[in-house]
Amino acid sequence: MPIPEEVTGDEIDKDVRQELQSLPKTLAEDVARNLVMVARLLDEDPEAAYGYSRVALRLASRVAAVREAAGFAAYANQKYSEALAEFRAARRMTGSVELWPVMADCERGLGRPEKALDMAGTPEVHKLDKAGQVEMRLVAAGARRDMGQLDAAIVTLQSPELASNSVQPWTARLRYAYADALLAAGREQEAREWFAKAVESDRDGSTDASDRLAELDGVDFVDALDEEADDAGETAAVQDEAEDGDKD
Repeated sequence: MPIPEEVTGDEIDKDVRQELQSLPKTLAEDVARNLVMVARLLDEDPEAAYGYSRVALRLASRVAAVREAAGFAAYANQKYSEALAEFRAARRMTGSVELWPVMADCERGLGRPEKALDMAGTPEVHKLDKAGQVEMRLVAAGARRDMGQLDAAIVTLQSPELASNSVQPWTARLRYAYADALLAAGREQEAREWFAKAVESDRDGSTDASDRLAELDGVDFVDALDEEADDAGETAAVQDEAEDGDKD
């Protein structure tokens, strides 16, 4: 797959670069450039990111960072079985529990929420950092919802992290998930309050909390471009009618 000339491979994280030192120099550079493309395209073009991840995997399947990148690319394309296999491989290579929450979410994607809940109760969870533990809580709540256990999902999300006034990278997503669970349970007023709190903490627009809040408040947003197009259409219709009248 083509890679822009300005992508050198030096853009990758230093820890990944260190992993690639086990490879011949030219091969390491090729793998690094493909990994850069995976990272760049993962959100905006998951399918293309997946393609680059497969190239990197073909070149260096014994590098943990490559297996992890391949896992995230597969995950972004909802290829959950493949993603889970790659994450497991990366974990075997590193011994790290960092991927435990996303592995559990893959189990959800495969229609096995019970397995995700089992993973949420294992000793590995206690080895996660705070962000990982919050992520695991989100996955567990999602699994409860998959099983139709809305009240249990709400309780799962209730935590010191949710109650804290401190804004962390995970705060908006945690508040959003809680609001969404409340709404699904029919607790609309509480949901509105938590969607508002999610908006307050969503500094990078990682959720659509503002839209959900507006929807609850009965606010309809009209796309300015659509409105202009409608106006132009109406004007054209009036002009056509006038021309037809002149012909008559």
